[in-house]
Amino acid sequence: MDVICVRGMRFFAYHGLFEEEHKLGQRFVVNLWLHLDLRSVGQSGDLQETVDYGAAYELVRQVVEGEAVPLLEMLAERIAHRLLTSYENLQAVSVEVEKPSAPVPGVLDTVSIRIERTRLDYA
Repeated sequence: MDVICVRGMRFFAYHGLFEEEHKLGQRFVVNLWLHLDLRSVGQSGDLQETVDYGAAYELVRQVVEGEAVPLLEMLAERIAHRLLTSYENLQAVSVEVEKPSAPVPGVLDTVSIRIERTRLDYA
């Protein structure tokens, strides 16, 4: 499979387990790897034969800035589900969600989770 990468999408949202996270909110970073066959669009140049990454960004924004969830795993699952059910030619996705300001009692750059889902996972 070919891959479209969309990395470093930044959003402000209110996900997390703790009440402070729901009140104050924080930054989230989402990275996507969209797996599909790009041979025909590579020859035709027809946007309908690929995934419009501007539209994919908007879909991710709606999920991340939408209903708050307690865990990054849940947020990533919602993103994967929306992408795979929105684009017929998308065969699989890898979704990474980063939480740079995770409430961890120590110094770190970020906490992230990454999931991989295929179209069959939602059939």
